[in-house]
Amino acid sequence: MPAICLKSNYITTIIFFIVCMFSATVCLGQQDAAAKPSTSRFKFKTVIIDAGHGGKDPGAHGAYSKEKNIALGIAKKLRDLVNDEMGDVRVIMTRSTDVFVELHKRADIANNNQGNLFISIHCNSTPQRRSTEHGPLLLVYGFHRSQEQREALRENASIYIEKDYKDKYNGYGSDAVVNTIVLNAFQQKYRKQSIQFGDLVDKEFKKTDGRRTHGVKEQGVLVLAQSGMPAVLVETGFINNPGDEKYLNSSSGQNEIARSILRSLKQYRNNLEGR
Repeated sequence: MPAICLKSNYITTIIFFIVCMFSATVCLGQQDAAAKPSTSRFKFKTVIIDAGHGGKDPGAHGAYSKEKNIALGIAKKLRDLVNDEMGDVRVIMTRSTDVFVELHKRADIANNNQGNLFISIHCNSTPQRRSTEHGPLLLVYGFHRSQEQREALRENASIYIEKDYKDKYNGYGSDAVVNTIVLNAFQQKYRKQSIQFGDLVDKEFKKTDGRRTHGVKEQGVLVLAQSGMPAVLVETGFINNPGDEKYLNSSSGQNEIARSILRSLKQYRNNLEGR
């Protein structure tokens, strides 16, 4: 028994030491960032735009339209706006035509391209043929189902953690306790950033576009879980609500949605880069 207690105390001490080292490193990193010129700060480089469904998967149906077509229309408009107004940001589309892309491949595209933010465009629906519900909804990955995202972060750790992560995080990759602490820290950071971006889009929909929204909610969405980066799924409206369906299919409605997401993206980037 004394040996077991001693071992337990030793492990506790080690974990406490690692947490202290991690906290100190973060603080030093923040001080260094403040002291260095702006060129050394974080740079938002790549946004992933995911048009939901496609090909043999039509998604939800309205009276005369399909979710896959609306999602692609908005995604392409958003892509063009980012290219026109945020020229230093690279845009990666998970699909740009009417093709079926498996969910895990969408996440692979995002991860392999080292995305800084994953935006998935969808339409909402209800079981009823004609819905009385209307308005957009923003989804972030449910923290109660965190293991899938942790796996994605683990698989992509050498890409998404800073280039000098092995030095900064005391040998990440060789110690299970350190790995867990670091991955949990990044998962918390990505969750916070996902909610931040979701809130920005929600405010744009409400204040600028005058739409009634359903806010930002957590949900166990697979495509968000497997993306090792901040990620938000935008339910742009209820396709089986007559008013929303008309709005979602109109050029003006799609442009309005895309512009609201663009404004949110600009603000999100500025916040991260300290502009």
